[in-house]
Amino acid sequence: MFKALLIEKSESGVQAGVREVDEAGLPEGDVLLQVEHSTLNYKDALAITNRGPVVRAWPMVAGIDGAGLVLESSHAAWKPGDRAVLNGWGVGETRWGCLAQRARVRGDWLVALPPAFTTRQAMAIGTAGYTAMLCVLALERHGVRPGDGEVLVTGATGGVGSVATALLSRLGHRVVAATGKAAEADYLARLGAAQVIDRAELAAPGKPLQKERWSAVVDAVGSHTLVNACAQTRYGGVVAACGLAGGGDLPGTVMPFILRSVTLAGVDSVYAPLPLRRQAWARLASDLDPALLESIAAEIPLEQAVPRAQELIEGKLRGRVVVTIG
Repeated sequence: MFKALLIEKSESGVQAGVREVDEAGLPEGDVLLQVEHSTLNYKDALAITNRGPVVRAWPMVAGIDGAGLVLESSHAAWKPGDRAVLNGWGVGETRWGCLAQRARVRGDWLVALPPAFTTRQAMAIGTAGYTAMLCVLALERHGVRPGDGEVLVTGATGGVGSVATALLSRLGHRVVAATGKAAEADYLARLGAAQVIDRAELAAPGKPLQKERWSAVVDAVGSHTLVNACAQTRYGGVVAACGLAGGGDLPGTVMPFILRSVTLAGVDSVYAPLPLRRQAWARLASDLDPALLESIAAEIPLEQAVPRAQELIEGKLRGRVVVTIG
């Protein structure tokens, strides 16, 4: 038996809570991981609160992220005692996830924990921070370089936005952070934001083409925010879209793309290939100041994950939430 955050569905509805779970329920896989730390991402919160159709098999152990120690392995790349990080691949959605003391996964999904990070620090980054790094890599692949101009980060006090702000600033970009939390301006400045703007400037419907401002954008919000960000992106600029906290719709036009040659680059973290994952984690180890993780992340025990998930959905949290499994 092991402790896990189990989401169950019955005639009375969906319930989530910490339970003792039988190891016989673990899915097939060639690596058994002792999870030391996990985290709460927006997708985890959607699953735990049943606010979005994330879970597709019942019952489900939540948690799309985990970091810990290999206990057993029949995979050639992994041996007992190795430390590994897992992000995505459908865990916490279609197969049992990592908000638990044990997780059985496929070795091909794992990335070696960079020596620069503890498992706690890796989960302070988590899928949100790893996604932020994927966005930075997407901008770089499309030619964005420090000094090109201002880079907009939307949803800047969230997990993706916080890490993206810290990364881009350290790489030499002038970061403008958009948030609805004016009281967090000092927090964003500590992460490296040169300017903070009200998200309301981007949230309402706007003109198809607006004054050119951004050389690049990292957007985790979607909907009108993403459309306005595209409409304000300079000629030849790049917008990396990775989230839908503000909605999954795209109520815009093709104008920025055909008249200003703006690139809209979609960023997926769940099924990104292993070489790209390794590159992202290597860059996180070299480009992210570990000291900032203390500002970005709060730590909770597994038993507090359900109420914190509700707070995350309600927009009451900033940065990242590390879950100590114990």
